[in-house]
Amino acid sequence: MFTRLMLFGLTNFAILIVITVVWQVLGLDQVLYANGVSANIVGILPIALAFGMGGSIVSLLLSKRMALMSTGAKVIEQPNNNVERWLLETVHRQAREAGIGEPDVAIYNGREMNAFATGASRNNALVAVSTGLLDNMNADEVEAVLGHEVSHVANGDMITLSLIQGVLNTFVIIFSRVIGRMLDNMLFRREGGQGGHGIGYFAMTILAEVLLGFLAHMIVMAFSRYREFRADEGGAALSDRSKMIAALRRLQSQQSADRPVQLPEELHAFGIFGRNGVGRLFMSHPPLEERIAALQKPH
Repeated sequence: MFTRLMLFGLTNFAILIVITVVWQVLGLDQVLYANGVSANIVGILPIALAFGMGGSIVSLLLSKRMALMSTGAKVIEQPNNNVERWLLETVHRQAREAGIGEPDVAIYNGREMNAFATGASRNNALVAVSTGLLDNMNADEVEAVLGHEVSHVANGDMITLSLIQGVLNTFVIIFSRVIGRMLDNMLFRREGGQGGHGIGYFAMTILAEVLLGFLAHMIVMAFSRYREFRADEGGAALSDRSKMIAALRRLQSQQSADRPVQLPEELHAFGIFGRNGVGRLFMSHPPLEERIAALQKPH
């Protein structure tokens, strides 16, 4: 889990910057300004929505391929041993129980205990586990982790995340231009008071986009933390509550040993094991003790 969200976020952010450059090259701001709507939120909304949602959708469509490339994960086409055969059988069984299509299953090299799921839809997904997870967890714990990842897919977390990110992209595009126009007029006044066309506007828009994108990232992280509790419940249902708790406790041992999480930065929020950031607002995962406590509550 820890892996997927940061990949999605960075891919989406890169696309958003490209959108800004293309927007400028095509002269859309000039056209909007000439028609008196360049600082009008209602006027900008249709184009911003198309670009904002478009970037998020592209991120979603690329997520599976990018995850495989960034981790070096190898999809199991034909099992080479009993472990690979068991992984395929377990994930496919859980997928059937969850009512989704059978995801691709992959293994990637990594000393840390981690796993992630990603993909464009509930019926076109990928579940990957690290070699460190297979080496350090027993079969029951691995089963629970796999159930957690399958639950992410079954819950539609990837699609929901895309919708949230698309809406946030739209607001970032709109308000970065409004702020860019205001700052450009204040700092780079031109004859006749016409701002919004020069390099100052472009620079101010990019700056505002970065800052607003940072705030949007906090919202995405909040959703990420919420969905971890749901996926833990799903993992408990697809395996067993005691197995899910045992798996999280095993992850605590990794955390207490201060072992580095070796997933690429862009994938951190999609792994089973997350790292605590400088503050809760920037954490992709709730603390493990909170996740364990949630599973231990009477149901």
